[in-house]
Amino acid sequence: MCLGLAGRVVAWTEGNDLGDVEIGGTVRAINMALLEAPVRPGDWVLIHSGFALEPMTADEARDAMALLGGPGAEGLMDG
Repeated sequence: MCLGLAGRVVAWTEGNDLGDVEIGGTVRAINMALLEAPVRPGDWVLIHSGFALEPMTADEARDAMALLGGPGAEGLMDG
């Protein structure tokens, strides 16, 4: 079974392979090379094994975090 996590893009410049993504309150460098469309800070992405696989809506991110019972899932969209 594969597990993907929702992360919010903090910083990324198109053309760079790595972007900063917040996952559960921690910012990590994530490989963005697999994304077909550019994302901007504040956008959500589905992450697996250090790679952003696809953009997510805020609702999809909230549902994914709630399903996993991740820390801060209740206040996910605050700020």
